[in-house]
Amino acid sequence: MTLHFELVTPTALVRSEDVYMVCVPGAEGDFGVLAGHAPLMSTVREGDIAVYHSAGAQPEIVHISGGFAEVGEQGLTILAEQVG
Repeated sequence: MTLHFELVTPTALVRSEDVYMVCVPGAEGDFGVLAGHAPLMSTVREGDIAVYHSAGAQPEIVHISGGFAEVGEQGLTILAEQVG
């Protein structure tokens, strides 16, 4: 199973892809999201998102400057203030 992941800024859709797992720097602590995760909304602190494209693979690291994360039926969407 894969997780649909979207990373969005106020000006652009940065990425939209199916991945294995994403680790997010939540305001209350880091959390990982896999396919089938329970619905969740969280603020996101400045930090690095780790995107795992397959099980056991090295993650792709993406730096963000805060925002919000939402996990729902469609997957994980991160609304980031800034990427990079």
